[in-house]
Amino acid sequence: MYIIETYSWAVACAVITMICWGSWPNARKLGRSTWRFELFYWDYVMGVLLVSSVMALTWGAHGTQGRNIWDDLQLANTSALLSAAAGGVIFNAGNILFMAAIAFAGLAVAFPVGAGLAMVLGILVNYIAVPAGSPYFLFGGMVCIVLAILLSAAAYRRQAQQLNKPPLKGILLAISAGILFGFFYRFIAASMATDFSNPQPGLLTPYTAVLFFAIGTVVSNLLFNTLLMYRPLEGKPVRYSDYFSGSLRDHFSGWLGGAIWGLGISLSILCAGKVGYAVSFGLGQCNAMIAAIWGVFVWKEFKNAPAGTNRLLYGMFACYMMGILLIIGAREN
Repeated sequence: MYIIETYSWAVACAVITMICWGSWPNARKLGRSTWRFELFYWDYVMGVLLVSSVMALTWGAHGTQGRNIWDDLQLANTSALLSAAAGGVIFNAGNILFMAAIAFAGLAVAFPVGAGLAMVLGILVNYIAVPAGSPYFLFGGMVCIVLAILLSAAAYRRQAQQLNKPPLKGILLAISAGILFGFFYRFIAASMATDFSNPQPGLLTPYTAVLFFAIGTVVSNLLFNTLLMYRPLEGKPVRYSDYFSGSLRDHFSGWLGGAIWGLGISLSILCAGKVGYAVSFGLGQCNAMIAAIWGVFVWKEFKNAPAGTNRLLYGMFACYMMGILLIIGAREN
């Protein structure tokens, strides 16, 4: 299989993860505006599975290092496979709760609560489990990124035409999503060997782990998304037959969005073998900066924002950059 051997290449892959995780929602814009999210989401999880399978059958099946996916599957313990799949179930539940939080409380509340909590929990949990990197740089970067998320929320609040007190339900949903996001990565990491080049029998290589993570996401979607279809957050219930009324463009938007996110998780897990899980997850969670770049510079979401909003945005980008540099600098000597 192919593994990452240098710190610089690992950091580059983590940055690509950040770009993927911050860019995939743009694929939603390729489909019709009337194409329901519940239907989009079926194609999204299939896109994640597709990319995970391609990565496993190419990079994971060839090369002279580590263990190829076929040998990995033969030697894998059931507990390791279930742990990776559980990561997919937890992520999927968190992702749907996060969408619900946005619907009830708005982006300005859901994002800092959900993403901020996920950032803090994810770095803490993964660093405690595998303490790789300088804690001063790592946690300093975490603080900068949390501050950036708060500045982003303040900018969205100023942009809003009417600011109503967010309902408690929305805040609780965002907290629940953040907790799940903070823990899903650890389940994938726990299923894998500590040394990718000489993996222990029974534990998984990155490609097998991500593949079973994707399988867990797809299988759990049969329950989670079905419930969402029949009990939608907004609008009328959706039927399975409605999925087949979509155009190729509608379905492609979901496949592309899932493929982009799936590439991100594959590279994130792969580079964790060199930089550590806490650093890899922390850099990936800077995806909000990429999403903000799309919103500010491409979609012009703040074009008519009130005076003073630009200062918040500049401060947000400055904090993100400082946080990214500190996390990259967490490298152990």
